[in-house]
Amino acid sequence: MLRVAVPNKGSLAEASIAILIEAGYKQRSDSRDLVLVDGENNVEFYYLRPRDIAIYVGSGELEAGITGRDLLIDSGAKASELLTLDFGASTFRFAAPAAQKYSLKEISGKRVATAYPGLVASYLDSHAIKADVVRLDGAVESSVRLGVADLIADVVSTGNTLRQAGLEIFGEPILVSEAVLISRMGIEIPSDTQVLIRRLQGVVTARRYVLLDYDIEKKNLETACVITPGLESPTISPLQKPDWVAVRAMVLRKETNRVMDELWAVGARGILVTDIHACRL
Repeated sequence: MLRVAVPNKGSLAEASIAILIEAGYKQRSDSRDLVLVDGENNVEFYYLRPRDIAIYVGSGELEAGITGRDLLIDSGAKASELLTLDFGASTFRFAAPAAQKYSLKEISGKRVATAYPGLVASYLDSHAIKADVVRLDGAVESSVRLGVADLIADVVSTGNTLRQAGLEIFGEPILVSEAVLISRMGIEIPSDTQVLIRRLQGVVTARRYVLLDYDIEKKNLETACVITPGLESPTISPLQKPDWVAVRAMVLRKETNRVMDELWAVGARGILVTDIHACRL
């Protein structure tokens, strides 16, 4: 039976359960449940702290898990990414008092406070920077004011919290993270894990795309197909009107309205958009 780790709380938990349900797997209805057996799909789900998931998977106790790229790197576990899942995005940046105007090289010899010491230490090592990494579990923004650190490395979204603490972002992002499916490093992926990958990939793709249907005169078909090339090519079907055809193609969800505007401008009519709930491509 395939054993899969799922975040039991935090920003990744709800979205992880949602994508697994969309992929056809049974999920817990009671947040107090620690284990759920999906007998129909021959999978056991273990609900664990997000920070621990990479450790369990890397040690081989579990075959796969969903966690953040940041947590995977920070753990130092012998686990690797199988698939990006398109949710849980976050960006890690350095920040220091606005008056300091640090550059990356000037971090050397300084104290860097973070809740992700493994991730930050790895980044500093890769840039040959020697600094003292101070591990904190929370409220990292206060560490400089309280004299614990000279600068911080933390998740940044709008930057409002940093500005309120008198801090300013500098340098390039340390890491751009998101939710990922992981497995133990260096092993051959077994068939049941491959099924999990295909199912989740199908949901990820379905969320990115929609199906677009429209009618177009044959004389404008070539122009329309340039606008909607599809993944391989659009599907074209005859209509009762001899000079018209029906076209179906997958288009990126974020580009839907622009594509519809362009199709209308070249004479397409009866333009319809349909959600895709799952697919195999």
